[in-house]
Amino acid sequence: MPTSKTSGISILLVDDHPVVRQGYRRVLEHQGDFRVVDEADNAADAYRAFKTHAPDVVVMDISMPGASGLEAIRNIRQRNAGARVLVFSMHSEAALVKAAFGAGASGYVTKSNEPTVLIAAIRSVARGEHAMSDDIAHVLAMESLTPSGSVLDQLGEREIEILRQLAAGSTTEEIAANLNLSMKTVQNYHYLIKTKTGMRTDAQLVRLAVESGLTSL
Repeated sequence: MPTSKTSGISILLVDDHPVVRQGYRRVLEHQGDFRVVDEADNAADAYRAFKTHAPDVVVMDISMPGASGLEAIRNIRQRNAGARVLVFSMHSEAALVKAAFGAGASGYVTKSNEPTVLIAAIRSVARGEHAMSDDIAHVLAMESLTPSGSVLDQLGEREIEILRQLAAGSTTEEIAANLNLSMKTVQNYHYLIKTKTGMRTDAQLVRLAVESGLTSL
């Protein structure tokens, strides 16, 4: 997905908070060579907007109602293996960062950084490079020193996504609809998540998700 020198870098901005989108849209378009071609506030609309606009870079939040940014990244990358997605999130937990890269993200920047960090990361991702903010690089470096430190390391990105939705209170039927899966498949994932994490009850799964930063009570 090469960028156009005449039109600059086209960006799809995905975040479920309108005020956040408006604020960062102004920041990005102030660069002159950035164009925000569309906005979305959920995974399904993000995918539809990507199909419509084929932006150079998708700036994607992770936490959204229903299917999260992880599912949106996966769907976008399945449609176009060359798609460039930069995660822009308040979360810096190693499990989520690794799940995002596992789903196909090209970069990860936290919202605690200055806008200049996001701008630089967008430029890097648009060039086909990987990018991450210093705090994320530190998280991954520390995680590499203790690779067995989190029970969530046993889970794949889809299992992490299902755990996140379970902990947020979604029913099996809702999760199946959000992820375009059968209820039986979701139930099988539910069982595998318990097996891999050693959790025996849903209450324990919720606590694990909260302690790992996947969701909040």
